[in-house]
Amino acid sequence: MPGILQDKVAVITGGTRGFGLELARAFAKEGARLVIASRSEQAVSQALSLLSTEGHVVAGLPCDVARRDDVEQLAAFTIKTFGRLDIWVNNAAISAPYGPTAAIEPSAFEDVLHTNILGVYHGSRLALQHFSAANQGKLINILGEGARRPRAMQNAYGSTKAWTRSFTLALAREYKDTGIGVFAFNPGLMETELIQNVQAIQGYEGRMKPFVTVRRFLSQPPDVPARKAVWLASPATDGKTGLEVKELTAGKMFAGVARLMIMKISGKPEPEIKMTVTTVPAAGNSFYTQL
Repeated sequence: MPGILQDKVAVITGGTRGFGLELARAFAKEGARLVIASRSEQAVSQALSLLSTEGHVVAGLPCDVARRDDVEQLAAFTIKTFGRLDIWVNNAAISAPYGPTAAIEPSAFEDVLHTNILGVYHGSRLALQHFSAANQGKLINILGEGARRPRAMQNAYGSTKAWTRSFTLALAREYKDTGIGVFAFNPGLMETELIQNVQAIQGYEGRMKPFVTVRRFLSQPPDVPARKAVWLASPATDGKTGLEVKELTAGKMFAGVARLMIMKISGKPEPEIKMTVTTVPAAGNSFYTQL
């Protein structure tokens, strides 16, 4: 039986690992042909080998989404390879070290802005240009922590997600009568490398310990929200542009808390949570290591 994305062509930035790789798998299982991208040529090659071995139709290209030329080449490569473009997912994102904004090296903060903001802008612009010619297509921009409320000590990442939410919903209004679907999707807390290997400004490592507990009852495997993204990309959302979808609902939060409490009461071992924290020095001012 054909999948709900049969013969659709989807571009997934940051598609070589973590949530992006699970997105690629989920889309491919529903019949989509894929183009995945990341900055590392080696990462692209490894992901292509893995997905091809699993029987999926996939191509890939190294691409720094912060560079307009790279994203233009990615779009052109997609059209040349598969002859069309139906779905574009702006998933590529990075984070800065945990800690006060002024203690983070400006270059690290700027890298986050360039990837998470310019990357979404460049990808959205190219996708909408192609979609407009056909009066169809689905653009999905990925949100994250900070999209709806400020996140102290995670200001670089959080503020870019607030920008992405506002940008995406504005795009949906601009293109509401075109047949193009523009969606903001927050997959929630997932067990990926993004939260398993983190950096913290010296002196702030200890403040991340409560995060382990939060992950015990709120995080989930990335394949779970990936299935919701498939729904967003499918015909089920035709005519429903402007949706903002959250995978982590209040009901799931309560269920996670209840599950953890039951485990504690019953004496069952709690799920193992892995987190490696690398310490980085504060930028230019030792004051921040002493707060």
